[in-house]
Amino acid sequence: MLIGIDVGGTHTDGVCIRDGRVEAMAKVPTDHDNLLATITEALCAILKDCKGAEIRTINLSTTLSTNSIVTGHTEKVGMFVIPGPGIDAGAYALGTQYHILSGCVDHRGAISAKARVDQIKPMAARCREEGIRVYGVVGKFCTRNPEQETAMAEALAPQADFVTQGHRVSESLNFGRRISTVYYNSAVWRTFNAFADALEQSLKDLDIQADINIVKADGGTMPLKLAREIPVQSIFSGPAASVMGILSTSPVQEDALILDIGGTTTDMAVLLDGVPLLERDGISIGEHPTLVRALKVESIGIGGDSFISSRDGQLRVGPDRHGPCMAAGGPAPALMDAMNVLGHASFGDRERSAKGIKEVAMTQGLSARECAEQAVSLAMDILKKKVAAFLAAINARPVYTIQEILEDRIVRPKSILVIGGPAVAMVPLLEEAFGLPVVAPQHAEVANAIGACLTRPTQSLVLTVDTSRGSFTVPGLGIHKTVKRTYTLEEAVHDATTMLRAELDRQGIPAEEGDIQVIQADAFNMVEGHYTIGRNIRVRCQMRPGVTTILAS
Repeated sequence: MLIGIDVGGTHTDGVCIRDGRVEAMAKVPTDHDNLLATITEALCAILKDCKGAEIRTINLSTTLSTNSIVTGHTEKVGMFVIPGPGIDAGAYALGTQYHILSGCVDHRGAISAKARVDQIKPMAARCREEGIRVYGVVGKFCTRNPEQETAMAEALAPQADFVTQGHRVSESLNFGRRISTVYYNSAVWRTFNAFADALEQSLKDLDIQADINIVKADGGTMPLKLAREIPVQSIFSGPAASVMGILSTSPVQEDALILDIGGTTTDMAVLLDGVPLLERDGISIGEHPTLVRALKVESIGIGGDSFISSRDGQLRVGPDRHGPCMAAGGPAPALMDAMNVLGHASFGDRERSAKGIKEVAMTQGLSARECAEQAVSLAMDILKKKVAAFLAAINARPVYTIQEILEDRIVRPKSILVIGGPAVAMVPLLEEAFGLPVVAPQHAEVANAIGACLTRPTQSLVLTVDTSRGSFTVPGLGIHKTVKRTYTLEEAVHDATTMLRAELDRQGIPAEEGDIQVIQADAFNMVEGHYTIGRNIRVRCQMRPGVTTILAS
């Protein structure tokens, strides 16, 4: 028995699935001031129909880390960077305590200038004076050799509750993105871990003994234990859950547009031959690009609770939300109220919907029906323009899927898959607006929670070898050793896949035959003078992304 919970901006959805069938569902209002109480309420609702003792796994997508960053409720971070020559590290500064250290590791992982631990002392003292307790240490090419990062982290340890080291957050190269990733990881660390503590206590109080996983932005899950160390990976996990919900309920083999219509926003995503697109380099948090791998998703300020108003003689829909729609007891008319008036929906108190739309209509000199028609038409126009811009941006660049395959072609959706609370009611409106077949899958209103529930764990591993130096590095696992100059690419592929399987076993993640795929295996000769001095080998493998099962119809 599996449970999936998706904490959305308006509602928190929960499902319990056994043998590919939904056994119980829950939808409760999200209390952003007390997410734990919200999750507990959803669990209690589910447990009315499911036995807690039979629950094996709980997968959770949460807005906690995202909300902390968006609202500015993050912790101060002391940042220490080791750029080496040829780069302006000051251009990537974040926070009030950002310090640039001496030292250098070159692109092959060789230390060409030692970092001085004593240099850190006066800088660390200034951090203590500001009461800073979390830190980040980032060195250029740290994934090739983390020795200097580790030394600096050890020097900060006596005054730190937590230190994020650059080589542990991602195995990809990009110094600027790594700095941002490390900074935000430490900034949300305490908030996320307090939430994780409370979540584990809540499950204990409910007598639930199950593995807990957190949905990542790339559409996979990670164990709560790992999420405690790298909470930045949980940013934007909600939109990822919606994409995986589609894969769980309505798998397709064609290009398709996904619309997850919530109360506040609509999240857009696309499938390429049925496979989600990936934000290859990493998502941006505000103006700061990171190395957090994520599905290609964009949000629009249109949802079922989008506020309908008259301003400067013009009718407006969204992007503001003034609480729930009037049909649900809210204070102001919203898009769902207009749909009630037109008969597209039959939600809540339809008389309150009519009253609210009528008040707006009077300011426009329209009937309630005419006002509702214009509001719905305006919402569809906004969606069409945003979708067109989204697709244009995707088609302007090379396209990458979660399988890491470069596709040099244009994405042309042949259908629209729609989920979320208002999804079923909007199907005919979307078909008319886009001229495409629109499908709302079974249990569309809780598809995000289904996606969270059935999403597979993902884990990747990068192995690099420089045979001229005899160096062997797997930064994500903290492995650094020596190998013979005769070490081959075939040996590297074998070692990488073997180590990834061992790491999956350690985390308790089952991997069947074919689940581990090699997505990069390259070897280049290194030449000095007129002679080949060795080979540079790089292998990347991953646990195949996807869902554990397709929901039974």
